Amino acid sequence: MNSYLNIDHVCITFPTDKGPLNVLNDVDLRVDESEFISLIGHSGCGKSTVLNIVAGLLQASEGGVLLENKEVREPGPDRAVVFQNHSLLPWLSVYDNVRLAVDQVFKRTKSKAERDAWTRHNLELVHMSHALDRKPDEISGGMKQRVGIARALAMEPKVLLMDEPFGALDSLTRTHMQDSLMEIQAELKNTVIMITHDVDEAVLLSDRIIMMTNGPSATIGEILHIDLERPRDRLALAEDPAYNHYRAEVVRFLHERHVGHGSKKQDEQQAPKADAQASVDSDDAAEPKAGLRLAG
Repeated sequence: MNSYLNIDHVCITFPTDKGPLNVLNDVDLRVDESEFISLIGHSGCGKSTVLNIVAGLLQASEGGVLLENKEVREPGPDRAVVFQNHSLLPWLSVYDNVRLAVDQVFKRTKSKAERDAWTRHNLELVHMSHALDRKPDEISGGMKQRVGIARALAMEPKVLLMDEPFGALDSLTRTHMQDSLMEIQAELKNTVIMITHDVDEAVLLSDRIIMMTNGPSATIGEILHIDLERPRDRLALAEDPAYNHYRAEVVRFLHERHVGHGSKKQDEQQAPKADAQASVDSDDAAEPKAGLRLAG
């Protein structure tokens, strides 16, 4: 069956000094147009590798990626990436950082006046029109991420790829950025694939959550469909039984993978059982607290 974005039985193996390392094994996913997908899983499960393959920055060892039935083999403006590090050029203003991408993509198809208007429009989308002339070192971390998102959106990508875009931000700024992203996606109907470690962020933003098994040889463990009406209000959802059910399902999956991973290490290292269990319980308790703080 045709789909907008087809990640088709992707495997990737890297050569190492100790021999081949299989990072992803048979990752198979269909993504619809305008769908918001989150990838979640423990560190080392290949989330960023999946994103880089879709972006064309890495080539799969087996399988491949189709976007509108065209094979993805290299980076292109139809797939824009927003990283945790905003990657703004420090010597350029807010306006010029976005304008650089606009000129690169639309130099032959838009006039100078149209490119100027388009640059300003995308900065207005992320509420940065007041800071056009400021340099990156003159604005906050959250504002830098807004500019990075504006730059990505200005390329008019078919797919927006986001690698923990809010991971380095404080909780309050993160909630504002999540709300802004929901507003933008509702208006523009972008297809979004986002990596996150935040359970509440995944449930709040997503149409589906793709839960990855532990690496190496990571693959899709479970897919959770989030059937929550849009637009979504985080305060209302905090008391919503369906929201809390989805949240619990993701926490359960992550906890089971964490316990399994800890047991494997314990067998390999012959670690004391009590110490291993204490570590698991401590880590599992920490993550829901962070999520609960963000839900309010």
